[in-house]
Amino acid sequence: MDNTFATIPKLGFYKIFMHFRHFFKFMKPLLILVLLVMGVVPFTNGQHIIDSLKNKLNNSLSDSLKITTLINIAREYQYNDLKKSIEYTEKAIDLADTKNLIWAKDLAYRIMGNFHGISGDYASSSKYYDLALSASFQLKDTTSIARNYNNIGENYLTLGKLDEAYYNFSQCYRLSSKIKSNIFMAIALHNLSSVFKELGEYNRALDYLKTSQRLSTLAKDHEGEAYNYDEIGDIMRRMGNYDSAYKALRHSLNVSRSLKLSINDLIPNTLIKIAKTFSEQKDNVHAFAYYDSAFALYTQAENEFGQASVELGRGIIFMGEKKFDHAQKLMENSLTTARSTNSQVLTIECLSSLSKLYENLGDYKKSLDYYKQYKTQEDSLYSQAMQAKLLQNQLRFETFAQEDQIKELTRSEELRKAELKREALVRNILVVVVALSIILLFSVYRSGQRRIQINKLLLQHQDEIKRRSIELEQLNQVKDKFFSIISHDLRSPINALSAILDLLDKGNISPEEFSQLNKELRIQFNHTKGLINNLLDWALLQMDKFKIQPEKIDLNNLVAENFKLLGALHMKEIKMNNRVEPGTFCWGDLNITNLVLRNLILNSIKFTQSGGSIDAAAKIQGDEVVISIQDTGIGINPETQKIIFEKTAGYTTRGTANEKGTGLGLILCKEFVEKNGGRIWLESEVGKGSTFYFTIKKA
Repeated sequence: MDNTFATIPKLGFYKIFMHFRHFFKFMKPLLILVLLVMGVVPFTNGQHIIDSLKNKLNNSLSDSLKITTLINIAREYQYNDLKKSIEYTEKAIDLADTKNLIWAKDLAYRIMGNFHGISGDYASSSKYYDLALSASFQLKDTTSIARNYNNIGENYLTLGKLDEAYYNFSQCYRLSSKIKSNIFMAIALHNLSSVFKELGEYNRALDYLKTSQRLSTLAKDHEGEAYNYDEIGDIMRRMGNYDSAYKALRHSLNVSRSLKLSINDLIPNTLIKIAKTFSEQKDNVHAFAYYDSAFALYTQAENEFGQASVELGRGIIFMGEKKFDHAQKLMENSLTTARSTNSQVLTIECLSSLSKLYENLGDYKKSLDYYKQYKTQEDSLYSQAMQAKLLQNQLRFETFAQEDQIKELTRSEELRKAELKREALVRNILVVVVALSIILLFSVYRSGQRRIQINKLLLQHQDEIKRRSIELEQLNQVKDKFFSIISHDLRSPINALSAILDLLDKGNISPEEFSQLNKELRIQFNHTKGLINNLLDWALLQMDKFKIQPEKIDLNNLVAENFKLLGALHMKEIKMNNRVEPGTFCWGDLNITNLVLRNLILNSIKFTQSGGSIDAAAKIQGDEVVISIQDTGIGINPETQKIIFEKTAGYTTRGTANEKGTGLGLILCKEFVEKNGGRIWLESEVGKGSTFYFTIKKA
C-alpha cells in the first residue's frame, strides 16, 4: 500500500478542534489559506468574480438575467461562505416566484437543495428538490425531471431510505434512456450501485459501476471516473480487500484533485473511506490523518452531517485504543447530529458503536439499551415492507416496457403523494406490531437471507416469463407455417386432380396422355399422403394426444418393412441395404420409431439420384441404440445443417427428381425422437451424401 501522505495534514487537527472549537471561527481564514497552499482547496480569483457579478446587479437587467446573476453569485460563494450562497439563492427564488417564471423556479429550487445538502441539512434539501421536481413537471422538461429525481434519490440514500432512493434513481435512468443521455444514465447507474452496496449485494453493485463507467467514457464525463472509483474502493473495503480499496480510493482522490472538484463534494467523502480502510487494519495514525483532513473540509463547508461521520470514525478508533471518555463524547455528539438530520444509517452506526462501548466499560444495562435501539432502528430501516417495495421497483426497472414515458410523468406527482400516504400508513402499522410483539422480529442474518431468496425467486420468474415468451413466439411462427402448407401444398394437388377428372369426363385426354398423367398423379399423391400423415402426427403431438406406449421393437424387421413399402412407392432405382443385425432390439413407442424411420428414409430417397444407395444400420452404445440412415445423395451444406431441425426455419427444397417438400418431416423427427427420450443429429458433405442418426433406449 502507498505510504506517501504529502497532501494529508499532519496529525493534530483533532486536538485543535476538540480543545479550541470555540476559537475555530477565528482560525477559519488561516485554515483555508493552509488548505489552499496544500492543494486541497482550489485557489481562484473568486472575490473578483463576485464583485463583477454584484456590479451587474446594479445595471438595468431583465428579470431572467437578474435571476441568473444571483444564482451565479451564490455559486461563487459556495466555496467560502455557504450562508451567503443560500442568501443570494433565496433572492433568486423570491424573484422567480414573484414573476412566476417556472424555468427559474426549477433552477433556483434545485440550487438551493444542493446548498442545503452540502451543509448536511437533508430535510431542507429534500423540500427544495421536491419543489424543483414540481416545476420541471410543469415545464415538461425530461432532462430536468431526470436530474431532480436523481437529486431526491441521493438525499434518500444518505438518509438510509433505500426503497425511495431506488425508486427515484430508476426513474432518472428511465427518462435518461428515453432522451439517450449517457451522462445521466451513468449517474443513475452509479447511484443504483450504491443502493445495492448498502444491501450487501456487492457483485451486482460492481456490475452497475462497470456499466456506469462505460457510459461516462462515452459521454466524456471525467468526473464520473472519480465517483465510480470512490464507490469501487468502498465496496472493496467492505469486502475486506484493503489493498484494492486503497488503490481505487487514491485514484478517485487524484482524479478529483486534478479536475479541481468542489471540496464540498467528493473529496472529503473519499478521505473518510480511506480513513476507514486504515482504521479497519488498526493503522490508527494514518486513519486519524485522513479523518483530520475530511473534518477540516466539512467544517469549512459547515456540513454538520459530514463532521458527525468523522467524529464517529474517530470515536471507534479511540474505543479500540481503550480511550473510552474520548470515544463516548464523540459517539454521543455524532448520534445527536444523526438524529437531528434524520439520517437513519448514521444513527444505526452510532447506536451499534455505543452499545459496544458500554459493553467494554462493563455497563451492560446501557449497552443493552443501546443495542435494543440499534436493532429497532435497523429493523425499521430494513423492514419487510421496504424490501418488498424495493424488489418491486427493481423488477419494474429491469423489465419496463418501451412506452410513452412523458404521459406517465404527468401523473407521477399525484401517484408519488399517494405512495407517501400509503407508506405512512404502513409505518404506523409496523410501529403497532413492533410495540405489541415486544421482541426483536428478525436478526440481520435472517433478513439478509430473505432478501437473497426473494431476489432469486424474482430472477427465476423473469427467466420463466422470457422462456415462455420465446416458446409462444416460436409456436406462432410454426402455426403460421403449417397453415401456409395446408393452404398451398394440399390445395395444389387437389386442384390438379380436379382438373384431370374434368378432362377425363369430357374425353379430352388420350390413353397415352393419361398414362403420363398417372405417373405425375402418383407422385402428387405420395407427396400429399406424406404431408397429411405428417400434419396429423404433428397435430396429435401439439394437442398432447400422442400417447407414448413403449414396447420391445425388432429394428431389423422394422427397417425391412419400411424399405419394402417405400421402395415400391417411388420410381427411382435406388438400392436399399438393411445392415441392422438380426436380433437388434430397442425399447420405445413403435409408432414413433416407425414414423421417424419412414421420414428419414423418404428424405434420403428424395435427395438421392437413381443408381444411388441407402444404408440403414444400428449399433449399441451403453444403454441406448444409435440408428443411422446413410445415403449417397447430394448432401447438405453447413448453413442448412444448422437450421434444418428448427421449428421456425421450415427449410425445404426440391429433390433430385423435382420432388416437392414441406419442411415438416425433419421437424417432426426431432420432436418425436425427443418425445421417445432420444437425440437426433446429422453428418453431411455436399456431393457425398448424408447420414442421419437418432437414439433410442436399448431393450
